[in-house]
Amino acid sequence: MHHILAPSGKLRVGVYTGSPQSLMLGATSQEHYGMGYELGRAFARYIDRPFEPIIFEKNGDVLAAAKLGEIDLALVNATPARAQYLDFAQAVLFSAQSYLIGTHCAAQKIADLDRAGVVIGVSSGSTSETVLPTILKLAKVVAINSLAEVTQQLKQAKIDAFGTNKGILFELAKQVPGSIVLDGAWGFERIALGIPKGRSAGLPLLQRFSTDMQENGLLKEVVQRAGAQGVSLTET
Repeated sequence: MHHILAPSGKLRVGVYTGSPQSLMLGATSQEHYGMGYELGRAFARYIDRPFEPIIFEKNGDVLAAAKLGEIDLALVNATPARAQYLDFAQAVLFSAQSYLIGTHCAAQKIADLDRAGVVIGVSSGSTSETVLPTILKLAKVVAINSLAEVTQQLKQAKIDAFGTNKGILFELAKQVPGSIVLDGAWGFERIALGIPKGRSAGLPLLQRFSTDMQENGLLKEVVQRAGAQGVSLTET
C-alpha cells in the first residue's frame, strides 16, 4: 500500500508559500509551519515514509504538479473540477470565501465591488480565478502569480481587492496595514487531503488518517499553530 501512496519511496507533499493553509516559511526548515506542510509531514510518519515537501509559489502550481503525478499529496479545496485528477479524503477544514480590500478602496460590503473600474485579484490557477468571473458582471478579475505579489499590488493600489478564502485573507491583511476582510461570503471552501488519480487503493488509509487526526486533536493543534483565522473544523 505504501508504494502506491509514495511511489518514489518518499511522500512528496505539494505546498505553496505565504498561506497558513499550506506553508509559512521559517528561518530554517525546522521552523516552517502551515496546515498542508504539517499534515503532510504527519501523514508521512503515519505511513512510515520520508517526508519530502515540494514547494511552489502558488496553489495553481501545486495543482499542476498533482495532475502530472509529480506530488503524492496536497491539502486543497476539494472542488468537482479537481476531483477529476485528485481523489479526496473527507473534508477536514471549512472556510468562507470573501475579499481583502486595500486602503484606497471605499467598498464596505461585497456587493460594492461589482462596479466598472474595480480591479479584483485572484490567484492564478485557483478556484477563484474560475468562479469569480461568473459572479462579477462589471468588475475586472486579474490573475496574480503569488501571494507576495498580492500584498504588493494592494499596497500600490494596482488592485482594489483580492478574493480567496478567509483563512488566507486574514493572513494577508497582517501584511497590508489598513486593509479589511469584508464580512459575508461569495463562496465556500471544503478543504481536504487529496492524492493523484490512479492511486485509489491508498485512499482508505488516507481516510483513516483524516479521521484519526480529527479525533486525536492533531488537526486542531496544526490549525492553532498556523494562526489561521476564518477557518473552521466543522461545516457550518
